[in-house]
Amino acid sequence: MPRLNQLLNAHALTSKFTVAAIALAFSVCAPAETASSTAVAYQDQEALHRIVQQISMDNIERDIRQLVDFGTRHTLSDTTSSTRGIGAARRWIKAEFDSISLKCGGCLEVYFQSRTFAGEDRIPTATEVVSVIAIQRGSSDPNRMVMMSGDIDSRVSDAMNFTDDSPGANDNASGLAGVLEAARVLSQYTFNASIVYAALAGEEQGLFGGKVLAEHAKNEKWRLKAVLNNDMIGNIAGINGVIDNSTARIFTEGTRYTETPEEARSRRFTGGEVDSPSRNLARYIDWIADRYIPNLDTMLIYRLDRFGRGGHHRPFNELGFPAVRIMETNEHYDRQHQDLRIENGRQYGDTIEGVNFAYAAKLTALNAAALASMAWAPSPPAQVSIKGAVQPSTMLSWAPLDPIQNPQLAGYKVYWRYTDAPQWQFSRFVGNVSSATLDNIVIDNYFFGVASVSQDGIESPIVFPGAAGSFGE
Repeated sequence: MPRLNQLLNAHALTSKFTVAAIALAFSVCAPAETASSTAVAYQDQEALHRIVQQISMDNIERDIRQLVDFGTRHTLSDTTSSTRGIGAARRWIKAEFDSISLKCGGCLEVYFQSRTFAGEDRIPTATEVVSVIAIQRGSSDPNRMVMMSGDIDSRVSDAMNFTDDSPGANDNASGLAGVLEAARVLSQYTFNASIVYAALAGEEQGLFGGKVLAEHAKNEKWRLKAVLNNDMIGNIAGINGVIDNSTARIFTEGTRYTETPEEARSRRFTGGEVDSPSRNLARYIDWIADRYIPNLDTMLIYRLDRFGRGGHHRPFNELGFPAVRIMETNEHYDRQHQDLRIENGRQYGDTIEGVNFAYAAKLTALNAAALASMAWAPSPPAQVSIKGAVQPSTMLSWAPLDPIQNPQLAGYKVYWRYTDAPQWQFSRFVGNVSSATLDNIVIDNYFFGVASVSQDGIESPIVFPGAAGSFGE
């Protein structure tokens, strides 16, 4: 009875109800598994559980230790030594990707991506910024991409100090080790879409590696649907005294950076401030965590990044790509951007002792499961639109997906939620159609979205209607 009263209030039904009208309202608002006889409920994916179990804490520890052993990975550090500096580190990373590719029969395209910068605040003299990129091409839709990234470089207190030891164990050998381990595991599988594994350089000097790769993705017309930037995924002991290995944060921008004045005007009247593609990407990752990652709760942070700080997802946001930052919940600032030292009995510096390898493996598993799910799912729907003003029902429509690119497509699922709800609440599978009507679901009372669904029941991220929520074509 409480649920029925809630539904009646939600639909603002104020006049005399017939038994039939009440029954109709109840059935329309029910979740997907009871909303329709043709409903496709979410199917648990054994392959995603298997991927999570394959992530190796030992591999991640080994990689972090190797990266720390390069002494410093500062962007301006030595490029010729075989044992110290940014040059040795990036060559080792490429060799690791090459080795992974060899084991999967050459399934990765591995290459250096570089650009020379000079005259910047933190790059005063000409310096080649070199990232390492590995692409695992999809079988049916290779130009649709999902990406996991981590940073190569490290720094101490002075951002221009490129000679002193800068271990960068958590910031960000942890994220980079996660990228390598995800590649090791996911390269054992074949996906419909492509997965990009990016070891990005120049982050501490100004997000340069991310800018270069984002521009490349735009120039090459990559249909880049998701960027999962991992920056510090290994610390569980915060400077606030909290020790916590069971939560993580996902930072996401709200209104997309590339929004035009016309799009902003439309959003003012139709909503979308909390439904950018980056926000719905974050909801998707949170949804994966709930189902596949034991003892992990992700916090959706409705903010581009931490106060006054930045990360390598931002250059992708600035070119219109959905991108988020995944990281630990409780940071320890004595271990970030600090010279190695002890003052008044207090230890400073980003050393290996500050990394919890099991936690880094857990967040790596989250990334791997989310990437695999999106790469197996059909592409997110495009050209999603909505109407229903001053009507009793809501109508959604979208462009049909290309069947050649998406042979796994079973159909589409419509979602809706109360406007103050953080996650999607109600859904209905509507089949392989290009429009759907939700009878007696009033458009003013909910937010709406559409996801594509594979024949195995794997879903894409949910797309909010209009430019505010579009994942692109």
